[in-house]
Amino acid sequence: MAHAYTPGLKVLHYTVLKKNRRLPIKGDVKKSKGDKVNADDVIAKTDLPGNVNMLKVANLLNISPADIHDVLMIKEGDSVNEGDLIAQTEGLFGFFKSDVRSPISGTIESISDVTGQIAMREAPMPVEVDAYVGGTVSNVINDEGVIIESEVAYVQGIFGIGGESRGDLQVVVDSREKEITEDLINDSHSGKILVGGSFISLDAFKKAIGLNVKGIVVGGFNYFDLEDILGYTLGVAITGTEDLVTSLIVTEGYGNIKMSERTFNLLKSHDGKFVSINGATQIRA
Repeated sequence: MAHAYTPGLKVLHYTVLKKNRRLPIKGDVKKSKGDKVNADDVIAKTDLPGNVNMLKVANLLNISPADIHDVLMIKEGDSVNEGDLIAQTEGLFGFFKSDVRSPISGTIESISDVTGQIAMREAPMPVEVDAYVGGTVSNVINDEGVIIESEVAYVQGIFGIGGESRGDLQVVVDSREKEITEDLINDSHSGKILVGGSFISLDAFKKAIGLNVKGIVVGGFNYFDLEDILGYTLGVAITGTEDLVTSLIVTEGYGNIKMSERTFNLLKSHDGKFVSINGATQIRA
């Protein structure tokens, strides 16, 4: 059974979009006010601190925490690779030595002779934020990011999964009533955003994933097929962080529902153009 939702979603032939692109923590902003940017341009970079791992050296070597400095082969601030020797006992007459090796690659952050533990931090994780849309940098947020201003056509869907994606738009059906079937998807659609009419089946969506299609925009989708794609039941949650090759945007609701005429005609009028989509959704009911 189909379920359509009409919450007053925007379908605009023209609007000025202001896109806020920010780092999760402070870093290095690569663009200045007035710069022209493309969707794939990196606008800011930073390094997220690596995870901290606690290594219980005293327990592993069966020594008192106060004696930890006597067996260590490293000091605070040292860099180590996975498998490097961290600590070693003297053994008995030079034999029967016990040792501890690094479980990760990273840095020795702290050593405690109270707990007998070493805190090790993994290597920083580089993070880049791209522009997502082409346009002009209208403002710079110091050490965090930029605001990009673009003149665009703008369509909101009711639901999505898969987060941000981009590519050339291709309408693969000739009317808003038609489904995207498996036979309509082929190798030429790799890297593109495909637009259908009323529906896409699970098998067709899986084929799109296998062919590296960047996104699908359709009127409806089977809610129960989401568990097969995601590996879990979607409840009241936020979507957009799913690790999917192909993002999905549903414009009307769950089930086989023809796309609204206004939305379909707008998308069709931009057939062949470069577009950016985002499947991030706040689901409240």
